[in-house]
Amino acid sequence: MTKEEILQLSEKACKNTLMETLEIEFVDAGEDYMIAKMPVTPKVHQPDGVLHGGASVALAESVGSMASYVFLNTEEFFIRGIEISANHLKSVREGFVYARASFIHRGRTTQLWEIRITDEADNLISLVKLTTIALPKEKK
Repeated sequence: MTKEEILQLSEKACKNTLMETLEIEFVDAGEDYMIAKMPVTPKVHQPDGVLHGGASVALAESVGSMASYVFLNTEEFFIRGIEISANHLKSVREGFVYARASFIHRGRTTQLWEIRITDEADNLISLVKLTTIALPKEKK
């Protein structure tokens, strides 16, 4: 698939989902990575006015799972996230955050992703690891 086809597929898949609710937008894709952005507004703040860690984790899992969906054979398999861990390193109050998912391990059954969430100045906000699994679809 071309970059444009990947981004169109991702946009279509986000309709009526958490990604649409959080205004996550897929903005770039390459041979082994995918990037999404999310606005930092009061809708994703914790009570003291900074980006909620749970919103960061939702962004990370969204971009990592979408990357697995795009880069693996989803006609034969469906993709599920099975483990995620996040370290939140810096606070953000406004603007956008960007999540770049890159393969660490691309196995037949499990995939390990590194997701780096940065702000508009490229400061590292959160570092996330996501493990996904490709499970075979039942034959009809």
